[in-house]
Amino acid sequence: MSSPRSANIKILLLVIAVVIVIATLFYTRIIVQQLLEKERKIADLYANSLEFIVSRSTDQGDYSFIFDEIIRSIDFPMILSDGDNQPIPDYRLNSQNIDFDTTLTTDQQKIYLQKVIIELDKENPPIRIVLKMTLQDSILQYLHYGESNLITKLRWLPYIEIIVAGMFILIGYIGFSYIKRSEQSNIWVGMAKETAHQLGTPLSSLMGWIEMMKDFAVENPKQLTTISEMEHDLHRLEKVTDRFSKIGSKPNLKEENLNEVINSVINYFKQRLPSRFAQGKQIDIEIETTEQINADINRELFEWVIENLIKNALDAMEDNIGKISFTMTTKGNAIFIDVKDTGKGIDMKYRKDIFRPGYSTKRRGWGLGLSLSKRIIESYHKGKLFVKESKLGKGTTFRIKLVK
Repeated sequence: MSSPRSANIKILLLVIAVVIVIATLFYTRIIVQQLLEKERKIADLYANSLEFIVSRSTDQGDYSFIFDEIIRSIDFPMILSDGDNQPIPDYRLNSQNIDFDTTLTTDQQKIYLQKVIIELDKENPPIRIVLKMTLQDSILQYLHYGESNLITKLRWLPYIEIIVAGMFILIGYIGFSYIKRSEQSNIWVGMAKETAHQLGTPLSSLMGWIEMMKDFAVENPKQLTTISEMEHDLHRLEKVTDRFSKIGSKPNLKEENLNEVINSVINYFKQRLPSRFAQGKQIDIEIETTEQINADINRELFEWVIENLIKNALDAMEDNIGKISFTMTTKGNAIFIDVKDTGKGIDMKYRKDIFRPGYSTKRRGWGLGLSLSKRIIESYHKGKLFVKESKLGKGTTFRIKLVK
């Protein structure tokens, strides 16, 4: 089967995607750490410059050029505070890259900077500065600094990349899925139309031959009975051809009695069960709901779904002994039709695969019955067909949901 291989490919692609995401986050983190280290060195240099200038205050050297160059290289928020973490007056001079509201009073600016200091200390620990005014006297200050806009942008960059890449992947997946569904739909429609076309000619010929056989068997009642059964099966083939011709076209839905529709399919199978199984074997097929329930359906296509579900249930009866029951309930504007069998059941890991075209547990068959049934219910009747429950060795219940 191709399913496990396809699943392995999907898992491999997912693992590769996760590795790429982790590598991107890790690489960005390294760059951010390097920039943070660089900013810390600049902050240290600024703090050391303050200590150096104050300690050499009696010298006549000109340090303005060096100091100005250091200040110009600072592109991150920075505030000087005293030993009690209170902003130092001349707030604008003792801070860098801090947005001030010119309408604030001096006291309001101080309160504002106190809040900023708390936020900056959450990003980086403050740098301790000891300014020696004299041999006996010194002043303790702290330098509080945060992250530059560049680092903030770099922190968000991998997440933005992941979101953008995820959107492209999602759009691509939806696009490819739509193309795949369209191709599958075209294949379904083309195969159905071609099948109906191919069956048309021999069916017309067979109808002519049966009419001729009736003329030769007028005096033989047994032959007439046989011909009648042949004619019945021929009409059955015509119905199948008509079903195939409806695939791809918008079906006409009209209100039908579901009990009567399902019973007609059950009666058709009951007539053929004796020839299908050996004597002594028995399959019971019945409707357990006596309430008459109506729904808008296309009778031909809906009967096809019921036939496929019965055939699937019959194939699940390994000993050719069991029961297939139909139960119908209504809830609000929804109608639920449960088809329960006492067959071998379905393994949980294959529940989704059973509706996949080509999947079959039988040696014979194309594995299209359940897939086609699901398409008829969901695409043409706007309902749902799914496995309600299943237990190995005890049976399976399929559920059809229709909307009134």
